[in-house]
Amino acid sequence: MVEGLWQGKAPLPERLRPQDLSELVGQAHLLGEHGPLRALIEAGSFTALIFWGPPGTGKTTLGRIIAARLGAKFVQASAALASTSEVKKALESSRELWQRTGGRDLLFLDEVHRWNRAQQDVLLPYLEEGSIVFIGATTENPSFALRPALLSRAQLFVFEPLSPGDLRELLSRALTDGRGYGGRVSLTPEAESFLVRYADGDARRLLTALETAVAAEGEGKLTLAQVSRALGRKALRYDRAGEEHYNLISALHKSIRNSDVDAALYWLARMLESGEDPRYLARRLVRIASEDVGLADPHALRLAVAAAQAVEQVGLPECELALAQAAVYLALAPKSNALYTGYAAAKRDVQETIDEPVPLHLRNPVTDTMRELGYGKGYQYAHDLPEGVAPMECLPPGLVGREYYRPKEAGWEARVRERLRELRRLIRGNKQA
Repeated sequence: MVEGLWQGKAPLPERLRPQDLSELVGQAHLLGEHGPLRALIEAGSFTALIFWGPPGTGKTTLGRIIAARLGAKFVQASAALASTSEVKKALESSRELWQRTGGRDLLFLDEVHRWNRAQQDVLLPYLEEGSIVFIGATTENPSFALRPALLSRAQLFVFEPLSPGDLRELLSRALTDGRGYGGRVSLTPEAESFLVRYADGDARRLLTALETAVAAEGEGKLTLAQVSRALGRKALRYDRAGEEHYNLISALHKSIRNSDVDAALYWLARMLESGEDPRYLARRLVRIASEDVGLADPHALRLAVAAAQAVEQVGLPECELALAQAAVYLALAPKSNALYTGYAAAKRDVQETIDEPVPLHLRNPVTDTMRELGYGKGYQYAHDLPEGVAPMECLPPGLVGREYYRPKEAGWEARVRERLRELRRLIRGNKQA
């Protein structure tokens, strides 16, 4: 079978599937020299593992390697396709082996999150007695998708998307290894970068894309134009670390600031289609919500944070619409940079003025000595006052009277301007604010 794979009868990802830990690429936090999962595998002291992570990060491959190291039969099933009775048959077979010889099979249940509570319960007695080695793989958060009873019997390991460096290492192996193209195919630097972006952390997607390009364009040196044509995608000019990256994010930010909804959608789509990390875009939208909208629309930050959470929970391509929703909302929202300029002014004072001591009345007198030194003297508890505000300065003496936050006549800020004026008047002891 292996000979057949090397002759190219199987897809490239299968031909290049690592056979032992030394060939695995990525997951250094788990499988590095002092990685917790490596230590567990080398000790062989486990019964149940849960692998949580996106597709193409090595979950199935590692399951096969573990089975080989244990000398166990690798039984693979998909919770989306296999019936409960089929999985139970595999569990019973391993139990019979365990009772007869002490050996165990390894059941690798892919997409385990697709099983309901009753189906997951089928696994529990076998895990409890230790008659099967079980690995459940999932792309969904196990805290929500799996029963606590199953989670409590398994050790959870989180798999991360492969880094660009990991993907480049895989590409090099595919191009030079005899199980791949054995030096008969090479890539221009631009074509290599395009494939790495296209893969988005997924090794299987990377190798499948390379195989598709070679099948369409033939062996030899493949260019960016050939690879992008083979994959049916326009090769957009982009470099995450180069000038174009900063040009595009500047265009997106300034379009939202200028309330240009259409331009915001265009630049967002341009960056995503070019391979930009959606997490980077989510962080920038959160920043825009505070910097350019601020308290003119307090809901803006909440929606931007929700979009960032959606990116983490569902990933691409599903999260595209969540990012688009946030970008459109921010573009439509009333704008104010009062928070941005106010915080910048406060930070400037911190950097340019002396660090005055905290006023005594604001210090907490937790000991008698502190109380004798005047800690807390003159402090007024705001909740005890009719207005809910004490005539008490809270800034250091050298900065009394500073006004950092100056709300604008936009959105919600327009409604709080008068309240802020009254608050400052009360704090200053009914003096003119």
